[in-house]
Amino acid sequence: MASHVHPADADRFDVSVPMRMISPGTRIDWDREEHRRCIAACLVKGTYVLENDRTLCRIEPKALAPAWWKSFHFDLVDVLTDRSFMHRRDQFIFGAIFEHVAPAPRHPSAPRYIVAFRGTMPLHPKAVHDFCLDFKVIFNTLPDSKRCKRARLGVESLLPADSDVWLTGHSLGASVALDVGRAMMLDSKQGRNLPTFLFNPPQVSLAPVINKLLLSEPVKTKLHDANNLLKAGLGLVLSPHRRHMEEVFQKLSPWVPSLYVHDKDIVCQGFIDHFEQRRQLDKSFHGLAGSAVKLSYRDMLYSFVRSKEKELPHLLPSATLWRNSSMDKDVNWLHRRFHAHELQQWWKADADLGLSPSSYSL
Repeated sequence: MASHVHPADADRFDVSVPMRMISPGTRIDWDREEHRRCIAACLVKGTYVLENDRTLCRIEPKALAPAWWKSFHFDLVDVLTDRSFMHRRDQFIFGAIFEHVAPAPRHPSAPRYIVAFRGTMPLHPKAVHDFCLDFKVIFNTLPDSKRCKRARLGVESLLPADSDVWLTGHSLGASVALDVGRAMMLDSKQGRNLPTFLFNPPQVSLAPVINKLLLSEPVKTKLHDANNLLKAGLGLVLSPHRRHMEEVFQKLSPWVPSLYVHDKDIVCQGFIDHFEQRRQLDKSFHGLAGSAVKLSYRDMLYSFVRSKEKELPHLLPSATLWRNSSMDKDVNWLHRRFHAHELQQWWKADADLGLSPSSYSL
């Protein structure tokens, strides 16, 4: 696949397609991480293109979106919109439900449904909807949004009939998928563990700021350790909140979402630093990490002031972090950070990405 695609051709599957995935003789192996990642990323891209088709009035046979899922034997079951289904002419598609309809024999590890959520579309006429939700991510109020509530309802409608449901999303869509996955695990009645694939998930953190300070690595490490020690100490004082977070972590621990991040992407740098600090803290203060990583200053303050419980979505007991450190040589240095956040990197071959997975659990 070409490293760069002209913006006018970005929605075309035949231009951006990972050819190795659909070449004659290639069989999808759902047990292979590379195949799962590439298909999940392509379905998220299909959700982006689905909204572009609607906005630009591209209908069959000129619609470009179907190729992104039909090429992998999926059918579009439903769309998730920011407007009521009673207003079809004014809907704003943010997600889609796909059903796997591959010919027999069915691969035992293949999903029945994949629910995909797109990210922010800055050039869209209704981009303000996405930008408002981006701010909700920053202030940790996204779970209260109508979009997340509709996403949870859409996924819940699938679960009574079938448990083989996967979640995936890019950027803002990754935040939505993360919220849905957490909600399904914390549901006292169902407690569903859904495989989840998150591409460039946003995480607001002060850690990247600390890392940019002109300090030596030992000093930075001491700052991070002191920060976590303080959180652990406050957790002893705010024992009700600490016990609540321990219960949340216990319920979430079987869920292991896959987070795909790029080292140069400042949007998801907070996740990288969160898990790196967690590992470092466990080395420096074994036994204390389990307490400190469950807590955040914002949550503790919210619990103290409002006497209500709330937790940041990045506080995950278990996760697999896939880090991409590669960068196309012909990319202008000024645009490297933008390219690091692009979805198209994730349907490249493993050999082109140099992925290094790390597993975390408490």
